[in-house]
Amino acid sequence: MTKPEIAKLQGYLRRTFANANIRVVAMKSADSAEVFIGEESIGVISDDKEDGDDSFVFRMAILDIDLED
Repeated sequence: MTKPEIAKLQGYLRRTFANANIRVVAMKSADSAEVFIGEESIGVISDDKEDGDDSFVFRMAILDIDLED
């Protein structure tokens, strides 16, 4: 992912979730970036270029221990 794409994604996530603490950081893989809230990693965004369409996929794992009170 390019720096402009990462900046746009970060801005989108911050607006969508009303959280200025969201950060999107490039990964070694050129088509992925990691999403953080503060220092905690919450997921990965992948660039999906298929059939001429450019979209992004956000994957967030929720563990059963995360759901405990």
